[in-house]
Amino acid sequence: MATAALKQKTTDIKPKVPKKRPPVDKGPKELIFLWEGKNRSGQVVKGEKSAVSEAMVRALLRREGITPSKVKKKSKPLFGGGGGGRKITTADISIFARQLATMMSAGVPLVQSFDIVGKGHDNPSMQKLIFAIKGDIEAGGTMAEALRMHPDYFDTLFCNLVEAGEQAGILESLLGKIATYKEKTETMKKKIKKALSYPIAVIIVAFIITAVLMIFVVPVFADMFKDFGADLPMPTQVVVAISNAFVANWYIIFGSVIGASMAFKEAKKRSTAFRHAMERLSLKLPLFGEILNKSAVARFARTLATMFAAGTPLVDSMESVAGAAGNIVYYEAIIKIRDDISTGTALAVSLRDVNVFPNMVVQMISIGEESGAIDAMLNKVADFYEEEVDNLVDNLSSLMEPMIMAFLGVVIGGLVVAMYLPIFKLGAVV
Repeated sequence: MATAALKQKTTDIKPKVPKKRPPVDKGPKELIFLWEGKNRSGQVVKGEKSAVSEAMVRALLRREGITPSKVKKKSKPLFGGGGGGRKITTADISIFARQLATMMSAGVPLVQSFDIVGKGHDNPSMQKLIFAIKGDIEAGGTMAEALRMHPDYFDTLFCNLVEAGEQAGILESLLGKIATYKEKTETMKKKIKKALSYPIAVIIVAFIITAVLMIFVVPVFADMFKDFGADLPMPTQVVVAISNAFVANWYIIFGSVIGASMAFKEAKKRSTAFRHAMERLSLKLPLFGEILNKSAVARFARTLATMFAAGTPLVDSMESVAGAAGNIVYYEAIIKIRDDISTGTALAVSLRDVNVFPNMVVQMISIGEESGAIDAMLNKVADFYEEEVDNLVDNLSSLMEPMIMAFLGVVIGGLVVAMYLPIFKLGAVV
């Protein structure tokens, strides 16, 4: 009886089910980097280190007394490409700045603004980045410090402007200026890429079509012409000879073209001297050189105007402005201007001395210095040269279309005519 009662009691007692804990936001996953360097004794040391970016790895190693020589990613990047999200682009950063500025201008607190912008973004990689920055701010850091944790996405200019905005209490205003700057810069980059990519794409297509004709079509005609019993016209002989060379060495030709393209890309990526030589040469190209020169002037004026609006001292601004110029010629000129300004030389005089910037830019900045409205003058210069770049790109596109059609007509049409000349000759004989 007692045993039955005890059994009844135990069956009435329900086992306690542990409550599910809410998921813990662990923050951004760190990457694994392989590094190599020298310690204080000069010995070569190697190892692995986990961090958010390569810049952080180098900073951590220097704190440990190691001078890093090589730092290489071992795992996939955290933001973009690994977790189901697309790569984070400059346009994503620009939209982020614009949305954040809009939220803060509406009176939404900073952390809550991050939360709203992050949840509303359609790119999971960008969401992770936004929430990682939000977590750093909630932990007690400033927004500028949180952004500097992600140097792959937020450059020195962006971080410096945010820091100036936080210190002056005008963060929402400066975020709006950053967004405008990013949007205009991105628009100009797209226009330049469009101007450069169109002829390159046409040349590649023309090469592929010519190769197909030489390897597959011309040999068929050549076999047919063997039975004619007469000498072939000179253009036909030249085309057949080139076709025979293509058929015999097509793997060498294609391998050389692909190898040269890859070698050029790697040399540009790894060799600073080669990259700088290409940048200098690009400014001297016909048609394209003028576009690149004017776009560099526009970036210089727009970046410096944005730094002025943030209240950043002129000498301190020049490092960020030089980095945003996008070409070694203008980078060296701006660094020289910075050194001259630090010794007391006026900005307009320094611009004139480097002999890189157009006279109109020098005159406009000289007027701005005299009137105390340099930022307004710089914005006018930027607007003018951005419009000039737009017009040049449009004119170039209009000019390139007939030139490309003529090029294709000469190449493809020449091949077709060379193949049909013997048939015309045979018809005339008959």
